[in-house]
Formats: sequence, structure tokens, C-alpha cells
Amino acid sequence: MGIRSLLAKPFAAYIDKQTKAWSSRPGETQLRVFKSLIEGGKSTLFGKEHGFDSIRSYPDFKNQVPVRDYEALKPYIEKVIEGQPDILWPGKPAYFAKTSGTTSGTKYIPISKESAPTHFTAARNATLAYVHETGRASFLDGNLIFLSGSPELEEVNGIKTGRLSGISNHLIPGFLRTNQKPSYPTNCIEDWEEKLEKIIDETLQAKMTLISGIPPWAQMYFDRIQARTGKKIKEVFPDFSVFVYGGVNFEPYRAKLFDSIGKKIDSIETYPASEGFIAYQDSQHAEGLLLLLNSGMFYEFIPADEYFNEKPTRLSIDEVELGKNYALVISSNAGLWSYSIGDTIRFVSSNPYRVIVSGRIKHFISAFGEHVIGEEVEKAMKFAMQKFPEVELVEFTVAPNVAPNEGMPHHEWLIEFAKAPHDLAKFELEIDKQLRELNVYYDDLISGNILRTLKITSLKRNSFIDYMKSQGKLGGQNKVPRLSNDRKIAAELSQN
Repeated sequence: MGIRSLLAKPFAAYIDKQTKAWSSRPGETQLRVFKSLIEGGKSTLFGKEHGFDSIRSYPDFKNQVPVRDYEALKPYIEKVIEGQPDILWPGKPAYFAKTSGTTSGTKYIPISKESAPTHFTAARNATLAYVHETGRASFLDGNLIFLSGSPELEEVNGIKTGRLSGISNHLIPGFLRTNQKPSYPTNCIEDWEEKLEKIIDETLQAKMTLISGIPPWAQMYFDRIQARTGKKIKEVFPDFSVFVYGGVNFEPYRAKLFDSIGKKIDSIETYPASEGFIAYQDSQHAEGLLLLLNSGMFYEFIPADEYFNEKPTRLSIDEVELGKNYALVISSNAGLWSYSIGDTIRFVSSNPYRVIVSGRIKHFISAFGEHVIGEEVEKAMKFAMQKFPEVELVEFTVAPNVAPNEGMPHHEWLIEFAKAPHDLAKFELEIDKQLRELNVYYDDLISGNILRTLKITSLKRNSFIDYMKSQGKLGGQNKVPRLSNDRKIAAELSQN
């Protein structure tokens, strides 16, 4: 047993005790965070303009601080980008996480010196939760890899700026870097395909025990290894035992990923965002991810069906209900105030509070009023694949076809199969059946002959890779939207 695995078990027990302490008192934990944030924001321009001095309670806060998305908060962020201090949070940010938005262009999300450590701490604690529950720690003595964006950072008026995954590399303590792959020079390569080949060069002979990344890019890594070696991943990396992922639902990728590996291995799901590390899987046996209530973020929850109302309901953690979809809103010690991050979540447990990510508030199909969301299409696909066990997916996305060249309007599912169903027409009908059971509005449109049943378009090999490459988003933390309310992505994919 190595020193890392030896020390990890008692430390994991200590972290588990701390976690149980704050998660068993959710309201009290969030109130403490709330008070700390209001106190921290009083001296800022935002705090002064929103009367933080007079805020005594959450109702006061709701009255004085409206919910904003990036576009609405942008005037403040632009002042921070210009180098002005004390705008959203005391001083200047330690970093800007640079992301691409669908409506706002490039987004600069502040990360403060107070919020930065929580990104690493949450990732660490997710791993320690696994160690504590399973008793398995030997993987910590092997080589670990995080398939991420480049850690090279630029400066914007003295503030280090880059992708979140790149920034996260700088937050890892030095003593953990000795068994981290790939090397820093390789990680700095911008071209994903060139970078992937170098990563394989560095890892092929290494004792890889933990691999982390978004599932489709991990799959690409595995595919390239198999192409070089002709072997399953379990033969190349016999000690590989833990897969850590986040950013997308694992289910559509699970079958192909495990087939590539050649065996089932344990996985740990995480929910990191540029705005903060929100949740992680704390148990291999319980559904959902533990919502991090003590991590410098105060959460608000808007019922998803009210999100676009002029004055939607805003709820604190004590007011939420299980089984409902909520738009997630955060205030943080990075200076984000009632900030809508664009995700929808659903609570699956209240003791402790665990969530699943159910979709994006602006990623849905409602060309005919059906309001089909990401969770529904992924469930429909999962249930259909259970009835067609031969099917393996590479990737898929769904778009409306409002004015087809022939026939009635329908939803088009653009799918790249690793292994196609034996009977595509039956598979098509099975997905449609499942979706109709999950969404009554969609069912009504089919029953009323306003829509025809969905249509699958099978895409050629590497269609999604070629599409992401054409958008300059190949690899790293980039992902294809599961749903669109227009034909832009569908049109691009159809041309590949």
C-alpha cells in the first residue's frame, strides 16, 4: 500500500464526518453562507446599489436583488474586466473562467481567491467520499489523468484568464502532481487531436488507475488507444478502476464506454461549473449528487415552468419539493448575485439533499408547445436501449423539423451509432413511445396528428467530431447540446 492510499482512508473518514455535519442541517448551513455573502458584498458597488446594508433576511434579498443571467450582469462584469476593484466582490478576481455562451458571446465568469479553492476541494472530496464508502484507495497510488483544456492562461488587465479546466490544473497542490498525467507541455497543446496522440504516448506504458473527463472525449481517447494497440482498455490499463466524469449524462455513453474498457468499473459523477462546483456523487448506491450547501454559494430555486414569468417564485433550500424541476440560481463568494446559471435540476433526496441535472433552461424543443426537455429525451433513449441491448451510441442531438420536404412536422433525432439497432424502424417507434409516456404535451400532438412520430437520421462515423472541429470546440470540456429549438446544429451535422 502506497503513502497516498494509506493516508487517504483516515482523511476520508474525517471529511465524511464534516460532510454529514453540514448536510444534516441544510437550512442552517445555507443561512450561514447567506449571511457571510451579504457581509462580504456590502462594500462593493453592487452591494451599495442594492442596499446590502439593509438586508436582514432572504425575503429582503429577493425584494432588492433581481435574478439575472450573464447578459443582465454584464455591465458589472465589464467594469471588473476593465480592472476596477470592489465591483461584485471585494478586490479583484483571482481568475476569469472564459466560456462561450450561445447568446452572450464569450463570457468571463469571475473566480475569487475565496471561491477558487472550493473547485479543488469539491473534486477532492468526491474522490474521498468514494474511498470512505468503498474502502478502495489503492487507485490513488497509480497515475491519474484529467482530460481537460489547456492550463495556459492569458491576462486580462492583470487577471489570469482561461478555461475552467485549465484553471483547475493550477489549483491542484504540488504533492498531487507527481502522479498526474499528462505532462504540462502536452496539456498545453491546443489542437485536440494532436494533444490526444501525445497523451497516448505518455500514458500507454503508465500504470493508469483513474481517468477523468467528459464521456465523449474519454471515448475518443479509448478509441485511439484501441486503434493503436488492437486491445481493450482493461488489457492496456489493467489497474484502471475509477472513471470520474461530469458535464453530461453518462447513460447514453455507458454501454459503448464499458465495451471499450472491456469490463464495468466504478464511476464518480461530478457537477462542476465555471460559477462554482455545485454537487458530486457521494455514494455508489444512492441516486443523485450531493448539493454542496457549505461551499460559498447560496442557492435559489425557480420552478422551471415559471422561469420566464415576469415575477417567478424564488425558493430557498428549505422550500423545495422532491421530483420537481427547478432552474438553479446562485449567489457566490466570487461576486455572482442571484445569477441564473442556465441549468435545471431535480431533487431526488432531501436527507441529504441530492439532485440530478435535468437539462438547460434554454435547451428544449417547443416548436409546437410540447416543451420537451433534455431529461426526457435522455430517459426515452435509455429505456429504448434497454429493449434493444445491441445498440451503442457515440452521440446524439434532437431538433424540430417544422417544415419537412415531405410529410408532417416531426422531431428529428440525429444519431451517430457505434452499433446500430437490428431494426431501426422499431427502435424509432420505441423511443417515440417512451417520449410520449414522459411528456403528455408531446403525446397530445402525436395523437392530434399535429406531429408525426419522430424520425431518426443515422449519421456517418465521426460526424460529431467533425462538427465540433468545425466549431473550434473539439475536446476539453466542450459538449454538443442535446436539444435545440431550431435547425442550426441539425443543418451543420447533415452536411458532414
